[in-house]
Amino acid sequence: MHRILWGFVATLLLAAAGLLPAQQALAQKAPDELVKSVAEDVLAIVRQDRALREGDTSRMAQLIEEKIVPHFDFERMTRLAVGRAWRQATPEQRQQLIHEFRRLLVRSYSAAYSTYNHIVVEVKPLKLQPGDEDVQVNTLIKLPGGAPPVNVDYSMVNTNPDWKVYDVTVDGISLVTTYRTTFAEEVSKGGIEGLIESLAALNAGKTAQRPVGATRRQ
Repeated sequence: MHRILWGFVATLLLAAAGLLPAQQALAQKAPDELVKSVAEDVLAIVRQDRALREGDTSRMAQLIEEKIVPHFDFERMTRLAVGRAWRQATPEQRQQLIHEFRRLLVRSYSAAYSTYNHIVVEVKPLKLQPGDEDVQVNTLIKLPGGAPPVNVDYSMVNTNPDWKVYDVTVDGISLVTTYRTTFAEEVSKGGIEGLIESLAALNAGKTAQRPVGATRRQ
């Protein structure tokens, strides 16, 4: 059994703007080039960090908060996951939803963290056309031990100046679509406030919700 974790696939998207001097950050990288350029650096960090190798969830959560969260469009992710009910939410409720959904994702995938030694990431070339603002970067994660490779696709939007991720699809399972179903059920039972309370309860609990695509069988 192999656990394919959002914490890992998201880590591949460490923004170049955060790693380069300010003057270099002005030159925007294509989405696929961004993923490819940081993949090796990220894998090196994991291999060299003993706490990460040993599955330290606190260390993983710290890594995600510091390096990943700034480069995901959580407002767009939350809006898409909430769906039509988003229009019913007040500005304050929308901020609460974004906050709780972000906490849920970070907590869930930090808890599911596992070792990533000897993984190979293949980033498929993207044919970016002039004027493209919304693209999908396709990657293939090759696992050790003869396990089947995993397709991980990143939906990214150009927010100017940076490309940001708003959905991750693991072997055909969309994170946003999966949560949309769950959120719709909560809204039907308790409205927007019920959804917010449900997310807050999950985040306050001792057991994190199992992340989308977190488990894979050989």
